[in-house]
Amino acid sequence: MSDQGHDPFSLFRQFWQQATPPGMQAFLPPMTEEEIDRKLAELKVVEGWLTMNLGVLTMQIKTLEMQKTALHSMRPKDAP
Repeated sequence: MSDQGHDPFSLFRQFWQQATPPGMQAFLPPMTEEEIDRKLAELKVVEGWLTMNLGVLTMQIKTLEMQKTALHSMRPKDAP
């Protein structure tokens, strides 16, 4: 009972731990500040990776569009 005075979410956490199957607890939101900081750092790494991949994808699209335009401009005038 003294833990509840220090942790306002202890009752909520206890309820979810009892109501949630063990395999699903990984999907529950982190409850401590350290867990939140760790999760934020992980998500920022994933965001950076996704941003980099989006940049590569955008560059590939632009390159293909330029190649298509170049091929179209080299095509003889009477070709379809």
